[in-house]
Amino acid sequence: MHSIGVLLMPLFFISSLNAQIDSFDLVTFKPPIGWEQQTFQDVRNYYTVNQKNKEWCKISIFKSATATSTLKQNFDLSWQQLVKQNLHVNNEPEMQKPIKEQEWEAISGYAPFNEGELNGVALLVNATRKNTMVNILVMFNSTVYTSLIDDFLSSVQFKQLVSDSTLLIQNNNQWMQIETPVANSKFTFNTTNFDDGWTAIEKEDWVEVSKNNYKVLLHYPKEGTIFPADTDPLVRTAWNILVAPRYSNLTNFRTTYINTFNRPYIGFGNAVSNVTKQQVFLVLFKRSAGWIEVITPTKADFVSTFHFDPESIQWDSNADVLQTLDNMSGRNKFAVAAADLFGTGKWTDRFTSNTYYTNIYTGQSAGMQTYASTQWFNFDGSNHYEWQLIATNSFGGRTGVLQSKSNGVFESVNNWQIRFSDISGKPKVYDVYFTAQKGKRVLWMNDAQYPGSGVFTGFSK
Repeated sequence: MHSIGVLLMPLFFISSLNAQIDSFDLVTFKPPIGWEQQTFQDVRNYYTVNQKNKEWCKISIFKSATATSTLKQNFDLSWQQLVKQNLHVNNEPEMQKPIKEQEWEAISGYAPFNEGELNGVALLVNATRKNTMVNILVMFNSTVYTSLIDDFLSSVQFKQLVSDSTLLIQNNNQWMQIETPVANSKFTFNTTNFDDGWTAIEKEDWVEVSKNNYKVLLHYPKEGTIFPADTDPLVRTAWNILVAPRYSNLTNFRTTYINTFNRPYIGFGNAVSNVTKQQVFLVLFKRSAGWIEVITPTKADFVSTFHFDPESIQWDSNADVLQTLDNMSGRNKFAVAAADLFGTGKWTDRFTSNTYYTNIYTGQSAGMQTYASTQWFNFDGSNHYEWQLIATNSFGGRTGVLQSKSNGVFESVNNWQIRFSDISGKPKVYDVYFTAQKGKRVLWMNDAQYPGSGVFTGFSK
């Protein structure tokens, strides 16, 4: 194979965008004309194959990820995960000089690979801005693609970040504020794409769920936002803590509620975003879980999405109209990689229930039954674990105790299931997911083969 040095000239950030422009995550670019395209949750692929000459090329643009401390460390980590774990590469990558444009800095390196009958060159470009990095991987087996790759890399630009957590993009001549994943996340997955088009992103103070130009913020618990009070003072206090600091010029503000079991609390009004300087319609809501903040361009957008008008809600309204909005709390849901649990130590669940009995003939108390259990997993620095369950059942002055424990190895079946080699004497697969809280996660598990009621057990540290 001929030298590819010409391919690695620092062509990024050069604005030669005369053809049709496309984008994926934080990257805008000119797609190769006539190439096949594949789009997945975390990567966009472009590829072409010449069957006659057995020549091929593939370009992969990866969704942004959390960066480490230095540009070279980011490159090394990405090279290990994207190249060495998937291809047989004998040589260390030949590095090119880093280049910088505004707050983005990029570095590239390449090396030959041999994967059975698949031979070629892998070129990785890593671009970093503070806590965010983006990777572009090019694989090819012929220099016939050199100029096409050069054209593609010359077209690459990175979107404007106005802060470590906020991306500003322009859509139909309007600026939209998009939150980027939480910086320095310790977990593999901090984004979830749901089948109905909503996308959840873990943030420092909330989980942001977005679709089109609508956003829903699932706020983490915050001191001072939950206390016994009537609707108006509680909603106003939570609004002032969670919402007001990011907006100005609040108008038409109202609070309301429905007098029903598990009372819902609602506050809404119009305001101007301090970032985009555009007016939005805001709703702050709480019922089944924590505070939910909804941001839409207009009230009509909110009504069309959540199927009720907050101005029509009063104390005797049917609470069922709130179900679509209340269900948004279930979007705090992220996949689990087995490596996320390596070295995390003990995750514990505790459960207690009391059952009171009454004599049906006399109405007198017939006693109380108490059930309590503690279950924990302890994960060491690799894929080994220890598991233990202790349960007690007390009734009529007698207490029974059940205890079971085991240990073994665990592995990911997929992003939503983990297999343990021994739970009570046999292998077991659990359906799993994380929910995010400020600075930590809760691990939810349920037996995949015998899900019972479908209610997951939550483990926390």
